[in-house]
Amino acid sequence: MLTSAAFVLLMVPGLAFFYGGMVRAKSVLNMIMMSVSAMGVVGVLWVLYGYSMVFGEDKAGIVGDPTQFFGLKGLFGGTYLAGEDEAGAVVDAAIPLVGTIPATVFVSFQAMFAILTVALISGAVADRLRFGPWMLFSALWATLVYFPVAHWVFSFDEVTTQTGGWIANKVEAIDFAGGTAVHINAGAAGLVLALILGKRKGWPKTPFRPHNLPFVMLGAGLLWFGWFGFNAGSAVGSNGVAGATFVTTIAATAAAMLAWLLTERIRDGHATSLGGASGIVAGLVAITPACSSVNILGALVIGVVSGVLCALAVGLKFRFGYDDSLDVVGVHLVGGLVGTILVGFVATEEAPAGVAGLFYGGGASQLWAQIIGAGAVLLYSLVGTTIVALIVKYTVGLRIDDEGESLGADESEHAETGYDFAALGGSSMGRVPAKEA
Repeated sequence: MLTSAAFVLLMVPGLAFFYGGMVRAKSVLNMIMMSVSAMGVVGVLWVLYGYSMVFGEDKAGIVGDPTQFFGLKGLFGGTYLAGEDEAGAVVDAAIPLVGTIPATVFVSFQAMFAILTVALISGAVADRLRFGPWMLFSALWATLVYFPVAHWVFSFDEVTTQTGGWIANKVEAIDFAGGTAVHINAGAAGLVLALILGKRKGWPKTPFRPHNLPFVMLGAGLLWFGWFGFNAGSAVGSNGVAGATFVTTIAATAAAMLAWLLTERIRDGHATSLGGASGIVAGLVAITPACSSVNILGALVIGVVSGVLCALAVGLKFRFGYDDSLDVVGVHLVGGLVGTILVGFVATEEAPAGVAGLFYGGGASQLWAQIIGAGAVLLYSLVGTTIVALIVKYTVGLRIDDEGESLGADESEHAETGYDFAALGGSSMGRVPAKEA
């Protein structure tokens, strides 16, 4: 579980490279910093009150008790190691547990989900969001949007407390590793923030080409690697559930990448590296909620459908006029919806979740549960993000000014550049004068 937690944290620099390669050279550091800063902001909030808001005792069906585990109160203390006491008697380890693992390990694993979810949003607002307001937005959004939603989806009755969240326990929607709480939530937030910020200068007429496609491919590889911790780690143990979710993650992701590339080839005449990387992420997103409830056939179906639909969905921003810079809406919102809802069709009782979908004789009850869960998170995220974004906009402001946007977010926000082009181009220093030569 500690290894899985580390895998998920590695997804954040993976995401930073994925996003950083997709922007122009003058914004690469800012894009990377938006992901990295989420580690700091959300990491602190999580150990103070975030864990308690997610996994504390349910309060009015809205959120966990923020005071119950404030500062991880009650999760430290006890006998940490088995051994012998002064009289020579054997003493077993006796520390707070969540299931079969130490509570502190569970805290650490879930912290990475919160960090990653906030970082995902940043791709929708590349090139034009000020860094300071981004950090304020991150803190408010995590507190008011992510923590309540994660409580609804991830907090099961009688695990960390007696009463958990309503989506997990009353609706009983299946979201094994975060299709709703992470991807639909972040995708909806990205859409709202992009609309409130407005379009980049020159978009869509000016081409905003990726400046470093090898960065994008590296990021996609790190995300796929880390995602095994994300999905298989959500089994909360080294067991058969982890094995099943690991292999369905392989199948769906591979199928989605091929489906995206084929869609590109038919539509545009070329299969691109950017498309391959995007297809990988689309498949990972879609299989996240479903990895414990489908067999290999179901995983392949989810991969193919998500690869095709997400490849088509990234073009919707041009039709509807919202500047989702790096396709957070097209990949994470659409992919999250596809994976969550398809559970209601292709879930099978032979998978660890033990639930049959519509195509396996289970009727429509699970499908309705999936739709309700996805719809509730989508609606709450849209409304909650709007409130948070407007608070930040009308207090400290959100957008980089025109001059700063033209100069580039790296210089205007961080007084740095990702590349020293003058040095790369060479200089006259050290050269032998013509007369001496």
